[in-house]
Amino acid sequence: MRELKGAIKIIAVFLVAAAVAQELARPSQERTWRGRLQFNVPYDFTIPTAERLREAYWNPNDDRIFTDRVLGAGWAVNLHALLRRLGALPQERNS
Repeated sequence: MRELKGAIKIIAVFLVAAAVAQELARPSQERTWRGRLQFNVPYDFTIPTAERLREAYWNPNDDRIFTDRVLGAGWAVNLHALLRRLGALPQERNS
């Protein structure tokens, strides 16, 4: 288990470093600090807002379980979609 935690930390540091390097490779006026790395890994280093936090971690309008992370590199877990798929929340009815 200790090796797995160490590997996850190394991967996380690598992803953040790659995202920062990708942004620094752009001219300063073109830097957005948001984007995607190879293999479609999202990153975002802008200041999070309450709306973006809600959209990432509790979004009943999105069926995806894994959404773009609000701060950092990688994915967030849409708890609403996860709980709905696990049957802990009722399925929404179509009108």
